[in-house]
Amino acid sequence: MSEERLVTQITPKSEDFSRWYLDLIRRAELADYAPMKGMMVIRPYGYAIWENIQRLLDRRIKALGHVNAYFPLFIPESFLRKEMEHLKGFAPEVAWVTHGGDDELEERLAVRPTSEAIIGYMYSKWIQSWRDLPILINQWANVVRWEKVTRPFLRTTEFLWQEGHTAHETREEAQEETLRILEMYREFVESELAIPVVHGRKTDREKFAGAEATYAIEALMSDGKALQMGTSHNLGQHFARVFDIKFEDRNQKLQYVWQTSWGVSTRLIGALVMSHGDDNGLAFPPQVAPIQVIIVPISIGNWKETVLPVANQVKDALGRAGFRVHLDDRTEHTPGWKFAEWEMRGVPLRLEIGPRDVQKNQAIAVRRDSKEKISLDISGLDKKVEEMLTVVQKALFQKALDFQRENTREAGNYEEFKKIIEDRRGFIKAFWCGNEECEARIKEETMATIRVLPLEQPALKAERCVCCGKEAAALAYFARSY
Repeated sequence: MSEERLVTQITPKSEDFSRWYLDLIRRAELADYAPMKGMMVIRPYGYAIWENIQRLLDRRIKALGHVNAYFPLFIPESFLRKEMEHLKGFAPEVAWVTHGGDDELEERLAVRPTSEAIIGYMYSKWIQSWRDLPILINQWANVVRWEKVTRPFLRTTEFLWQEGHTAHETREEAQEETLRILEMYREFVESELAIPVVHGRKTDREKFAGAEATYAIEALMSDGKALQMGTSHNLGQHFARVFDIKFEDRNQKLQYVWQTSWGVSTRLIGALVMSHGDDNGLAFPPQVAPIQVIIVPISIGNWKETVLPVANQVKDALGRAGFRVHLDDRTEHTPGWKFAEWEMRGVPLRLEIGPRDVQKNQAIAVRRDSKEKISLDISGLDKKVEEMLTVVQKALFQKALDFQRENTREAGNYEEFKKIIEDRRGFIKAFWCGNEECEARIKEETMATIRVLPLEQPALKAERCVCCGKEAAALAYFARSY
């Protein structure tokens, strides 16, 4: 297969973004469609990204004092029924188990859409005194939500995630935890995934069912649409009252605990594709790339005797230095085909080693993001590779940040708002009166929603709502979204 043919297997991003995304997911072997509608199989190359995300994020979660546990996949219907507002929020998406073998169950079991109900029940058993608090538990699990419209990684019937659930003595502690997790997510996504985000509070219309307040990080994909990357919820005492989670406080009085829940999912992998990919394929940040360095020996002459031994030595040295490195020594493909293949798969750095390079004791390094080529001495190569990967990581973030800034605009009135969202998309910063009627009207007429209300709000003077013109209550980020 020629290099040209390889590239044409992917629909150009500029031609059809949605098709480009789907083509790339399958062509790069990140995932494939399962025989059950709306479900996907995460293939090894895609799952390796999730493993890297797990490793890096789990380290942060534990550093904040949380511990991992696991709760059942099935939740009794009566548990969900106890909290009707919560059930109403998920009812259309809940999958139910009605039979165990040939026997009909006495009570239907919900396949976990989220775990507040089952965890609330367990916390009511575990918590008796203020000395039992705080409880800081996280779990890595799968959930099922029977979505009507699905897209690999972004919205599927079953997906993987982490969900944290904490219980505290006071409202202040719960709020502090909620914002601490929000900041953890922001730092993680920006530093490891190289994706800039805006963060803030969701409106009451957009908040999690049963929560007192929901906070989120939102990123701008390269087609100008926003993607919710993670959420952190202050649950207040809502679920505590429903599931009777009480403790004896320091004054020997019974009180309800204050709770939080928070999570990110395999949606982050879709964000990586849409944020950094181009017409030639994926472009992974080194921190989470399944393969950080691909070595391609140039198959000329007696290359197996001259080039391949050196390439193997380089591979072993980089592996010992801790890099995720792979040597492509397949004989059925040309070096040019391999260049295009690994570029499509998003490997941050390619090392080419040919007969002349062996003579010069060097390798040719090629950056995926910029296509820049540079000759590197094989001696001390690990330090040079580390430096280049650091540069690539920062360059990808800067490119995405520049895109976000170039596509964040302000709208002073509704006509201007509608023109921007139709012609340019992106984030729109505009003032809002706080009225749900305006929020609903904007969504209905423009398909744009309030993504977040920034935590740091400007001092309001004579600002007016972008929709109705009445006195503004807050500055908001609007966008069309996935």
